Amino acid sequence: MTDQTQMRQEVLEIPDAVDRLLTNGAPSIAMIAEAAAAANPLFAVTVARGSSDHACTFLKYALELELGLPVASVGPSIASIYGARLNLARSVTLSVSQSGKSPDIVAMSRAATDGGSFTIAITNDATAPLAGASQHTIDICAGIERSVAATKTFVTSAVAGLILLAEWKKDDALRSVLNDLPGALAKAADLDWPELRSAIGPAQSLFTLGRGPAWAISNEAALKFKETCQIHAESYSSAEVLHGPVSIVGTGFPILCFASADAAEGSVADVADQLAAKGARAFVTSEKAATAESLPHIRTGHGLTDPLPLIVSFYAMIEKVAGERGINPDAPRHLNKVTETV
Repeated sequence: MTDQTQMRQEVLEIPDAVDRLLTNGAPSIAMIAEAAAAANPLFAVTVARGSSDHACTFLKYALELELGLPVASVGPSIASIYGARLNLARSVTLSVSQSGKSPDIVAMSRAATDGGSFTIAITNDATAPLAGASQHTIDICAGIERSVAATKTFVTSAVAGLILLAEWKKDDALRSVLNDLPGALAKAADLDWPELRSAIGPAQSLFTLGRGPAWAISNEAALKFKETCQIHAESYSSAEVLHGPVSIVGTGFPILCFASADAAEGSVADVADQLAAKGARAFVTSEKAATAESLPHIRTGHGLTDPLPLIVSFYAMIEKVAGERGINPDAPRHLNKVTETV
């Protein structure tokens, strides 16, 4: 028997889940990537909600940075509610859903297929309706995820997209760091940021920040603050927070800034310093800040994979925050594991 929450157990399973995906899933992903490259799309669209949509935001930056492929998020209601038809010829569509069951995601994916797109389902259930609505399916190999808060499925969805990118681009450097990623994620799971937990204390509102691929991690973190701890968290690009939202920052206001070792790191650290100077308790996953507080973090040697250990450490941290507040992160109020929207 264990007294660990399901969420904690699943956070600890992330390295093995990613290793399983790299071992068992990569060959089929490589075949899909070859076909996608041969289709020579002019743009990409994503279809998702919740944590899966944050994985899509992460992949948007990856595809735009590495392939020069513009990526747009399409609202599933375009098909499921409004019944509109989109001309998606010469595009690739990534539909991401851990369950693969939500009717609106399935409807938009089917509409994308009918609209001429090269459609790929990224899901934890290769037999789900989403697979049937798409031309190709990537099984993220996460295994059963029982906690309502998605952790394994977020990370493996993001990694599946990076494998697709690496094979599409035939990028040996990205392939190499992906193969080493399970070890980095295992180290990240041992970091749970007690200094940040102490600063959050009884706070009921905070900001999370990031830029580029790390902004997707900020979005996911803000969602987890809400659903596991009932803390109101807003995610902003570090380039946007000074354009209005900063007005609510007061003394001791908690701010968590996600920075990776990429071109945006310096700007994120600079904003963290500016917010600290205004009285915030600003934390950043970087050594480049002068006045904001640096959080321990694991680097991977690549700007696209660096954000993933950060979210694993965040998951380890937020599970403890929930426990400290007497909240069961496995069963957030008002929520179910699978949310099916039309």
